[in-house]
Amino acid sequence: MTNTDEVTRIAFAELKTLLARVFERHGTSAEVAAVLADNCASAQRDGSESHGVFRIPGYLSTLASGWVDGRAVPQVEDIAPGLVAVDAGNGFAQPALAAARGLLLDKVRHNGIAMLAIRNSHHFAALWPDVEPFAREGLVALAFVNSMACVVPYGGRKPLFGTNPISFAAPRAGADPLVFDLATSAIAHGDVQIAAREGQLLPEGYGVDSDGRPTCDPAAILNGGALLPFGGYKGSALSMMVELLAAALTGGNFSFEFDWSQHPGAKTPWTGELLIVIDPSRGAGSNFAERTATLVREMAAAGQTRQPGDRRYRQRAESARAGVAIASEDLAYLRGLLG
Repeated sequence: MTNTDEVTRIAFAELKTLLARVFERHGTSAEVAAVLADNCASAQRDGSESHGVFRIPGYLSTLASGWVDGRAVPQVEDIAPGLVAVDAGNGFAQPALAAARGLLLDKVRHNGIAMLAIRNSHHFAALWPDVEPFAREGLVALAFVNSMACVVPYGGRKPLFGTNPISFAAPRAGADPLVFDLATSAIAHGDVQIAAREGQLLPEGYGVDSDGRPTCDPAAILNGGALLPFGGYKGSALSMMVELLAAALTGGNFSFEFDWSQHPGAKTPWTGELLIVIDPSRGAGSNFAERTATLVREMAAAGQTRQPGDRRYRQRAESARAGVAIASEDLAYLRGLLG
């Protein structure tokens, strides 16, 4: 993908249709293509450039390499009153979530809480789209996913953890849900790739080179180096927790356990994902959305001018008004993929 100042605006529905055609043209089923296209277009719509159309070359090279099955049909398993499991069949995680969503919601409404454990899956996207829809139904949701080994644990000498993001969503009375999505590494891997593409340096403390020396050069991090956890031992502990929840608990691979060396072009980590969904109306949290709104008001009064999710919602509104912004050359590239 390119770096250009010329931007084109395109309707969200048109972008989704275009991306779905691209995915299907390059090896996915129509069902998988629709889910991935919605996810990718949503990230682009909301200004998450590192997880929008920027990801398309990685998706396509992975599909071409044979590393991931773009036609996999997820197998949903009703494990226990509060647990749903899905074998993604070496396919993408988002279609697995879509396949299990109905059963998961039934269990949440019945029990007040339920978990979804996805294994044998590839997650290559932003994590917030996995949880925000639950909050729009009045539920609290957390998601954890591990990735490929590219983060050095605190005090360590070699990459072991993934960027291992955590995402959280909660309903808020009178406003959009409160949503955050953060990597437990100092920076998301996609943002390092963008910095390298644009020739920008990173702040100190974000990564090391292939010799383990601190570096601000994103290319040195990507070419044999590694990221550092945010907050030192604190981020490292959270990353460890994500490995255990997203891989050990689900039956997925740890970030260091898979080998894609025989699949040149593979980009997607073959790991696992865990979602925990809670119905706050079943307990003392019957006025939970109002309590969320109260907390946000107090955070603003304390001086926090930007709340989690605010930037995405502003960009979403702008995209709805004027169309989704995409570099003109990138749009031409996407259209060219259908030739």
